[in-house]
Amino acid sequence: MDRSQKSDAVAALNATFTESGVVVVTRNLGLSVAQSTELRTKMREAGASYKVAKNRLANLALKDTAYEGLSDLLTGPTALATSSDPVAAAKAAVEFAKTNDRLEIVGGSMGGQMLDEAGVKALASMPSLDELRGKLVGLINAPATKIAQVVNAPAAKLARVFGAYSTKEAA
Repeated sequence: MDRSQKSDAVAALNATFTESGVVVVTRNLGLSVAQSTELRTKMREAGASYKVAKNRLANLALKDTAYEGLSDLLTGPTALATSSDPVAAAKAAVEFAKTNDRLEIVGGSMGGQMLDEAGVKALASMPSLDELRGKLVGLINAPATKIAQVVNAPAAKLARVFGAYSTKEAA
C-alpha cells in the first residue's frame, strides 16, 4: 500500500465511523476463508458490515470521532463490525461467535459509550430497531381493534339472537 491508498483507506474508515451507530471489535483467531465469507454474509443480511483493517490505519481513522476510545482494543488480528442500527452488528457478531470459537468479541462502542465483551453481548440480546417498530405499531393498532370489537359486539349478539329465533321457528 502506498501513501495515497493508505490515506484513502483512513478516509473511508473515518466515514464509516461517523455514520455508524455501533462499532464492535472482534479478534480473528484463524478464521478460514469460508468462515469469513459466511460471517460477512450474515452481517450483510443483518444490515451491518464487517471489515478487517490494519490497526494503525484504524487508529488514525478513529481520531475526532465518537469512537476514539476503541484504540486501546485494536491489538492483534482484529476486525470491525459496524452498523447504523445500534443492535445489528452486535447481534450478528455474537450469534456467529456462539457457533464458531475462532471469533472472539473484544469489545465495542455505541456512540461515545464504551462496551466490554459483556456489554456487547447485552446489546445483542436487545430487540433490533425493526422489531421495536413492529411492537410499537402493534401497540398503536391494538386499541383501535378493541374499539371496533366493542362497537360491533352488540350487533353481533342481536344477529345471533335473531338467528336462534329463526332456527327455532323453522324447527
